[in-house]
Amino acid sequence: MEMLKTFSKAWHIDELRKKMIFTLLMLVVYRIGSNIPVPSINREYLAQMFSGDTGLLDLFDLFSGGAFSNFTIFALSITPYVTASIIVQLLTVAFPYFERLAKEGNEGRKKMALITRYMTVVLGLIQATGLTIGLFRRAIVDQSPFTMIVIIAVLTAGTTFLMWLGEKINEFGVGNGISLIIFAGIVARIPSTVRGIATQVSEGAVSAVAVVVLIIVAVLVTMVVIEMQQGVRKIPVQYAKRVVGRKMYGGQSTHIPMKVNQAGVIPIIFSLSLLQFPLTITYFFPNTGFTDFVTKYLSPSGNPGVWVYAILNIVLTIFFTYFYTAVTFNPVEVANQMKQNGGFVPGIRPGQATVDYLSRIMSRLCFAGGLFLAAVATIPTIISVFTPFNIAFGGTSLLIVIGVALDTVQQLENQMLMRNYQGFLK
Repeated sequence: MEMLKTFSKAWHIDELRKKMIFTLLMLVVYRIGSNIPVPSINREYLAQMFSGDTGLLDLFDLFSGGAFSNFTIFALSITPYVTASIIVQLLTVAFPYFERLAKEGNEGRKKMALITRYMTVVLGLIQATGLTIGLFRRAIVDQSPFTMIVIIAVLTAGTTFLMWLGEKINEFGVGNGISLIIFAGIVARIPSTVRGIATQVSEGAVSAVAVVVLIIVAVLVTMVVIEMQQGVRKIPVQYAKRVVGRKMYGGQSTHIPMKVNQAGVIPIIFSLSLLQFPLTITYFFPNTGFTDFVTKYLSPSGNPGVWVYAILNIVLTIFFTYFYTAVTFNPVEVANQMKQNGGFVPGIRPGQATVDYLSRIMSRLCFAGGLFLAAVATIPTIISVFTPFNIAFGGTSLLIVIGVALDTVQQLENQMLMRNYQGFLK
């Protein structure tokens, strides 16, 4: 209800209303493009390709909102940009040049953004070539070199256009443009999912009681996800008083917000990518001993594969939670910045003691956040196996949708608060 109130208040502010309308129009453009197929495609063959379990390809299709399985101009979606962003972020840890850029403020961020854009185009070109010549080759009716080049160019241009679209939403709209594009793709699949469940109920494959239980479980899981996404451990920070000339500075009390789920949805994506990779390989080599082994021992539809898959998913999700948090949060850097500005944690000495304290707190938060992500990632898989409902990537979708919605609402609240301050100053 609070979210709806925030949107209602923002809608009555002329400037925010224009931003919200602009964002919606850009998302409409994205959804229109997601239904425009590339030239020379046999849609019947595409339907046969994605009629069964396709492993990692299902994850790609999730992020593209169905554009991948339909091989439209936005089939690559925004994944090359997301991959490029993660690579650039990891490079800040491995290479001093990128580490310097990250510390150069606004100018450094501009250079890193430019590198990310170039890398997105390169990755998009590589992925478009691989899909056209490899995975979707049999679905292409006219396989002449000219047609292949046109399809590769269209796919690369599509992901580049989405990158531009996301940046325009950041500039003139509301929320994070890239996240909203992924959000729109996931939400667009909800009507087809609801229609599928309704068909199962009408055919007698699923009882109405099971649907009610599923809705109750979904609501409870959503509430838990919202609480965990907003969960923050506030580390108190006190700044010492200092006299400069005739003025006294410092003495304020503030805090460092350390999120329980610091890593977001990234650990689940990494874990699913590794676990789904063997299943994806079997898609290209059917009716082999390797396929039988993977289906039995590593697939969520196999026995005992479902238990092996669930255990590996839990272990990998917790591991990547620690790994990605260590990449994005540096206790040494935070402690040094506090020390340089005269800040300290009450009861903790500045320097190495502060680093150890922050590391210990983050380690505990990672454990709680990792267990939470592991549960969210594993429960949908178990439900898909032991019930007629197919929601294999439900946990990932739920985290992304809730995370993006909360972030967008927070940005709206911040902009409304800023305008209230401006009105007060006038």
